[in-house]
Amino acid sequence: MSYCLNPHCSQPRNPHNVKFCLSCGAKLLLKERYRAIKPIGQGGFGRTFLAVDEDKPSKPHCVIKQFYTQAQGTNTVQKAIELFTQEAVQLDELGKHPQIPELLAYFTQDDRQYLVQEFIKGQNLAQELAQKGAFSETQIWQLLNDLLPVLQFCHAKQVIHRDIKPENIILRESQGEALRKSVLVDFGASKSATGTALNKTGTSIGTPEYVAPEQIRGRAIFASDIYSLGATCINLLTQRSPFDSYDINNDTWIWQQYLQTPVSHQLSRILDKMLVSIPVRRYQRVEEVIQDLNQQSQVVATPAITAKPITQLPLRSASQIDLELEEMKTQFLGGSKPQNNPAQTPKSTSHPSEIDLELEELRAKYLGNNNSPNH
Repeated sequence: MSYCLNPHCSQPRNPHNVKFCLSCGAKLLLKERYRAIKPIGQGGFGRTFLAVDEDKPSKPHCVIKQFYTQAQGTNTVQKAIELFTQEAVQLDELGKHPQIPELLAYFTQDDRQYLVQEFIKGQNLAQELAQKGAFSETQIWQLLNDLLPVLQFCHAKQVIHRDIKPENIILRESQGEALRKSVLVDFGASKSATGTALNKTGTSIGTPEYVAPEQIRGRAIFASDIYSLGATCINLLTQRSPFDSYDINNDTWIWQQYLQTPVSHQLSRILDKMLVSIPVRRYQRVEEVIQDLNQQSQVVATPAITAKPITQLPLRSASQIDLELEEMKTQFLGGSKPQNNPAQTPKSTSHPSEIDLELEELRAKYLGNNNSPNH
């Protein structure tokens, strides 16, 4: 099927093999190669379509974003145009990254602006939450490990995303559940942090539930993205709006109260620092979060190495002990290296009969009074 991109077309659905809309006569191929199949989203500033790239032999899917504002007022429309253009510029500047949709084309056709980008197959985290319920601590650790390097990459390119939320994170489908990688999408609200841009107060952009206090005032900084990612994590853990996990009267986060399963102190500490309202007390750079994340991973892993008490060692049979004692006897009587400790010297020169007595005592200690071969 082909879908007509004329916003005023009364019957936009068309057969696949036609080049012009049967209803309004509009061209169905953009730049003679991109064919819209069906609409997949619409907002105040435009529409989004699933499409096919007819120019490639494999006919891969892609996404067409059409600038089509229904907003009223010159200033609002102008801002919408800026944001649409900005997304194309930011995607182009970010280049190719496996966890950011690639910009394929940006052009104007029939007096309308279009942006074509890579299609990411998979569900966003809001859909995952609705279908599968609250995320586990393990899933949150994985999300942080997935997305923090992507944010680090964006910030290194001087790009602040400004609209991180579950809907804008897609789990790319893969052959294995554990191999699914998070992809950060929708750079329409992103902002360049070059030059003096950080010192200027601009328009408040983003989804209020996930937006840092300074961003609400039009002063987005790199740490604002860190805040939004933290708010996303507590939404996924609690299945509640971040607004409902904050106690306004006491100016404190209470998201831990709404957990179905408590999370570790380590994760709580990292999320709480990501969510600090005062920007200078929050993580300032993504690298700081990654450093804490790595340190906590080491702390969690350490007990598994040292925690096994000697009482949990498996019991050995009498024949095994006899074999070990025989090896000890061979070492004592054979050409073993001399001991540096003078107190141990007599053992290396002891008479064989004395060693036999000592080894028999050790055997008795190991086996106690029960000499059954099953113990």
